[in-house]
Amino acid sequence: AKVRRDELQPEHFAAWLDWAKQGGHGLDFNPTCFSHPLAADGMTLAHPDPGIRRFWIDHCIACRRIGAHFGQALGTPCITNIWIPDGTKDNPVDRLGPRMRLRESLDAILAEPLDPTHNRDAVEAKLFGIGSESYVVGSHEFYLGYAINRPGLILCLDTGHFHPTELVSDKISAVLLYIDEILLHVSRGVRWDSDHVVTLSDETQAIMHEIVRGGFLQRTHIGLDFFDASINRIAAWTIGARNTLRALLLALLEPTDRLRDLELAGDTTARLALLEELKGMPWGAVWDMYCHRHDVPVGASFLNEVRRYETEVLAARAL
Repeated sequence: AKVRRDELQPEHFAAWLDWAKQGGHGLDFNPTCFSHPLAADGMTLAHPDPGIRRFWIDHCIACRRIGAHFGQALGTPCITNIWIPDGTKDNPVDRLGPRMRLRESLDAILAEPLDPTHNRDAVEAKLFGIGSESYVVGSHEFYLGYAINRPGLILCLDTGHFHPTELVSDKISAVLLYIDEILLHVSRGVRWDSDHVVTLSDETQAIMHEIVRGGFLQRTHIGLDFFDASINRIAAWTIGARNTLRALLLALLEPTDRLRDLELAGDTTARLALLEELKGMPWGAVWDMYCHRHDVPVGASFLNEVRRYETEVLAARAL
């Protein structure tokens, strides 16, 4: 039987919990404020209709409780991340009103105190989307201000949710001056589409360097947020995850203290020379040894495992 989104309970996700327990995994969660008749006009938590707004508030409250159940059962906190699509295709007259309603909705959602060892709350911004090209209620500035004024709330930075000329790597040190923790959604934006498989790009590397250089490892939750149905999805997940880990490895291998000393001394010539030399260092050998020690495929041999899974597991599901 179908269950209304505002009536969801932990038992509806028992299979998720069983899977996580079997594999020794934690689980994160999020409300689904889209693909629903009450989201058809592009507004949910900021909707002018109090009844519709209440439906989505109750949905988010239910999701927080499910997240807390996950965290308690698995012994590791669940991050329940709130993202909404609210916005307008053309320029609105009233930009303030929807943001006031969103703030009020978030206050109602987060009013119930939950044990932070079970559930952590996060909020996620976006610059624009399909149907909200001109105005998004939950902008970066909105959520940054909200997170600063609500201690313990995590701010999510998605690498595909900003203008192509904006860099999440440049935002990390700025926002962590004012909030305790951030959640990263490592993705790859291509023009208007924000969810391409992560590559070992300059920005992926810059993000991980910024986390390591700033001493932010304990204050940053690194999550991946991408999908690509045009390729094998297990391969997509593996490629993206391995590239994220490789970028982090590169940052951890960097002689940051030496580079910082050169910078403080004003020796920008030596800084540039060393940074360029690092690009040719044989870090790939370290990565291969890391994979070997963790008994996972080295190099592109992971594709053999993907093909085996595709043949033995995925193909059977189609029968």
